[in-house]
Amino acid sequence: MMRTFRADRAAAAALMFLVLSSTLAAATQKVPITHEALFLMKRVGAPSVSPDGRWVVVSVTDPAYDEKDQGSDLWVVAVDGSGQPRRLTFTKGSEGDVAWSPDSRRLAFTAKREGDDASQVYILGVAEGGEAMRSTNVVSGARRPRWRPDSAAILFQSASYPGAVDDEANRKVATERKDRKAHVRIYDSFPIRRWDSWLDDRQTHLFVQALEPGAKAKDLLAGTALVAGPGFAARGGEGSSDDLEPVWAPDGQSIVFVATTRRNESAYANVNTHLFQVAVAGGDPKQLTSGTKSYANPRFRPDGKALYFISTDEEGKVYALDRLAMVSWPWSGQPETITSSFDRSVGSWAFAPDSQTIYLTAEDAGLEKLYVMAARGGEVRLSVAPLNGVYSGLVIPERAGSPLLVANWGSSINPAEVVVIDPSKRQHRFLTHFAAEQAAAIDWQSPRHFWFTSSRGRKIHNMIVLPAGFDESKKYPLFVLIHGGAANMWRDQISLRWNYHLLARPGYVMLMTNYTGSTGFGEKFAQDIAGDPLKGPGSELNEAADEAIKRYPFIDGSRQAAGGASYGGHLANWLEATTTRYKCLISHAGLINLESQWGTSDTIYGRELTAGGPPWEQGKVWREQNPIRYAANFKTPMLLSVGENDFRVPINETLENWSVLQRMRVPSRLLVWQGENHWILNPENSRVFYNEVENWLARWVR
Repeated sequence: MMRTFRADRAAAAALMFLVLSSTLAAATQKVPITHEALFLMKRVGAPSVSPDGRWVVVSVTDPAYDEKDQGSDLWVVAVDGSGQPRRLTFTKGSEGDVAWSPDSRRLAFTAKREGDDASQVYILGVAEGGEAMRSTNVVSGARRPRWRPDSAAILFQSASYPGAVDDEANRKVATERKDRKAHVRIYDSFPIRRWDSWLDDRQTHLFVQALEPGAKAKDLLAGTALVAGPGFAARGGEGSSDDLEPVWAPDGQSIVFVATTRRNESAYANVNTHLFQVAVAGGDPKQLTSGTKSYANPRFRPDGKALYFISTDEEGKVYALDRLAMVSWPWSGQPETITSSFDRSVGSWAFAPDSQTIYLTAEDAGLEKLYVMAARGGEVRLSVAPLNGVYSGLVIPERAGSPLLVANWGSSINPAEVVVIDPSKRQHRFLTHFAAEQAAAIDWQSPRHFWFTSSRGRKIHNMIVLPAGFDESKKYPLFVLIHGGAANMWRDQISLRWNYHLLARPGYVMLMTNYTGSTGFGEKFAQDIAGDPLKGPGSELNEAADEAIKRYPFIDGSRQAAGGASYGGHLANWLEATTTRYKCLISHAGLINLESQWGTSDTIYGRELTAGGPPWEQGKVWREQNPIRYAANFKTPMLLSVGENDFRVPINETLENWSVLQRMRVPSRLLVWQGENHWILNPENSRVFYNEVENWLARWVR
């Protein structure tokens, strides 16, 4: 009887073990990525660390397919990891541009809340809690606040009309223009458009406002000779935004900022930016730098004895490295470049509290790594090389007892989170895990890296991404994905616009090649695309596909497709013109005609540098590397895609390509995205785009 009882109990235990094991296996079984899983993951912004090193604040976006349901809020987390992140704001809108007060007690941020016609600066007491209070109320909105060193005033940027001396004058001009019966844009010089917007005569100015009841903002640039010049403008970034990149001088009596006086020359010359200094008390800004280099991103060393900034020698070049430079403060002497021997562009960078050391990030072969150097210059040494992924948004609190490195880290299978980096251990620890659980449930793998030597003797870096449920013994078609830029790099990082894993999901091996012209491989490699914008990189893409097929038996070389966006679209169109090896091609925002692209894009001079002269000189590139000149060769089925508001590669390029394909009776499909610019940003549009790509590949490849 006892044996029977024990046997039954053992059988029951075994059965329970099997049930629990099956349940656990089912719970931990990974699933293929979906558009919903990708787009609805929480997105963590760049960290902002309190000057005393105790707290990190970060903006976290809760995505939604309906823009009305999407928002972002601020969260705070202890740097020592002693607690979970705590939510600071609870609004339907979005908060951004976070800045800590020097005393580490308050936050300034921008938001558009109820009653606001435009984004304004709000102040929140972190220690006291409570509701954030609006600080500014300017008609054009306020952005990028910066605290004065004594925490008693803020600096911000806003748009201003020519001749307007204060916010009241700006309101009057805005009302007059809104009431106009006629609507016409009139220009006297280049440029007239940028990214997705027509330019008008508004300028970005600097404003200072005391943090006391009833205080009004003061425009520091209104009425100055600098802004009256025809070429004045803030530094333009990617997209339609611009930024004067201001920073308070250590004594709080002046501000250093970045601007150009040559924007009106952009049709025929490089537009370089310089550093200026303006007194808070008023007066014309003083130009600090001169010459043909561009200067940007100024920052004062914690001890206040030197000013550091990015210096770029781009005169007459298609690409130049962003290098760190410095000068003693108060300004004396000439800028000294301190990373001249480092053959990479400086990404994010920050000072150690003792002012003796600088940490920086830089791209390298698909990753972004951490480096260290002496603040006065010298060798740039590798500090932390992650096995995968990228570091970005590096910050170090100036008043911490020892260097405290806070940054974002993420990879193509790890959504970016906030981490603390320990250089001594060459590793990092996570402070946030907002999207970790969702990411862990997805069946995806880190990219495999490989190099090969091209027929031109160049070492070419590549990554491949495998589909969900990958089986080494099976055969998969190859999808050659081409990055834009060309001054860009395929990175081991999640992308929403061309997500490697989402594209691979139906059963494709993705090949991403960092062709000549890519960044992260030294200045010369990026510059070597000059005079050979399409033919050389196109050959490298084909050779990379050959190499991948040879190396990996699971790739079916009889089924290949290729596609890309922007410069990747240019190269897809070049493949259409020069090879029939691909079963189909995909081109989003790609040029088909070098000459019409030169004449209608929002930027033109850089294209002359790449081609070796203007189109009317009909140099070799214009004659031999213009895809439309090979229209008689077009045979490969092609999916075309373009945003109606794309001014970088205007819609005429895609329409010309469509006309050629239809004229040549090549199977083709055209997607025109209403309201989109160079990128497809609307989540519903993105979902349709991925479906169209999947269907196109299935039709011709699978």
